[in-house]
Amino acid sequence: MGAYTLEQIEERVKRYWTLRSHDFSSVRRRELEEEVSKRWLTEIRKYLPDNKPLKILDVGTGAGFFAVLLSMEGHKVWGVDITPAMIEEAKRLSKDLSLTISFEVMDAQNLVFPDEAFDVVISRNLTWTLPEPEKAYKEWIRVLKKGGILLNFDADYGQDVLNSEPEQEEDWVGSGCHIGMTKELLLESNQITKSMEISQNKRPNWDLNVLQSMVNCKISCDQEAGARILRENNGEKTPTFLIAVEKAGG
Repeated sequence: MGAYTLEQIEERVKRYWTLRSHDFSSVRRRELEEEVSKRWLTEIRKYLPDNKPLKILDVGTGAGFFAVLLSMEGHKVWGVDITPAMIEEAKRLSKDLSLTISFEVMDAQNLVFPDEAFDVVISRNLTWTLPEPEKAYKEWIRVLKKGGILLNFDADYGQDVLNSEPEQEEDWVGSGCHIGMTKELLLESNQITKSMEISQNKRPNWDLNVLQSMVNCKISCDQEAGARILRENNGEKTPTFLIAVEKAGG
């Protein structure tokens, strides 16, 4: 874990996302109004059980993008995030859209929900930021009902940061999802990323190995999901992949 303890990394992560919460929320609000939101739903619907409304947990909800999309589909949604400022942005968004979503400040690696509470657990761009991602996977599967579905959209951002040159990193400042990103925030983000154990591993291979050793479930990985959803905005070096897990026993 390098020079930082798990607690220090967690505090740095919260501080970083607190500083970025407003600008990040603006990006997600705009995304909700764009065609890409329909493409997200098209991919997600492929995996959802037919019965409605489903109980869905959006882990690492951030500004509430997935939570809002799925609430608008008629599902009963909970959204959790470790950063209070992000939860405030998510609450503000759901209120503006007159949606009823339960948002709570919570650690994705230590969920307070009971076993088998949800039909679906979904996450986007979270796993790569977690100090203990294996623990997080155990928690997400724990709160899934038998036959429930875990959908984890992520990318190998850690390897990208580790292998990037300084001049390449500066190109990220103020672009795309990095709107509002200063050089100081970029440096902080990269230092956090480099301190993560998960950044040392090639993904999604690491995730698949962890999940296969952990549970007797149906596991699949779609490495073309990002190309269909994000299209030209899908990172060339960090394409978005989807890991889907169906919990055994359903």
